[in-house]
Amino acid sequence: MTTILLVEDDKNQRLLYDEELTLEGYEIVTAKDGKEGLEKVKRQPPDLVLMDINMPKMDGIETMGKILSRNKNIPIIINTAYSNYKDNFMSWAADGYIVKSSDLTELKNKIKELVENKRQ
Repeated sequence: MTTILLVEDDKNQRLLYDEELTLEGYEIVTAKDGKEGLEKVKRQPPDLVLMDINMPKMDGIETMGKILSRNKNIPIIINTAYSNYKDNFMSWAADGYIVKSSDLTELKNKIKELVENKRQ
């Protein structure tokens, strides 16, 4: 089973994504901020990381950099409410950049694409 680390500081978003992605057949591990997410990657590297940018303690860009410096083979999707970060060259290291929406189709399709590419 594919394991996704969901790093999201908003409790309601975390619950929604956890439920929706579990229904898609993924095992979901959650973290409420970048620092906790990084600790979970160190303990048990996931197959994919889905992460917000604006979070307390350690933002998504810094967390992504630290994850990729440890393991460049973990696909990372930035999932944020702010489209302006897409122009930030630091976010270009992500394998996907999805602007949050009530319709999770784009997010689910990107996850499926990256998981399939990783298996090949």
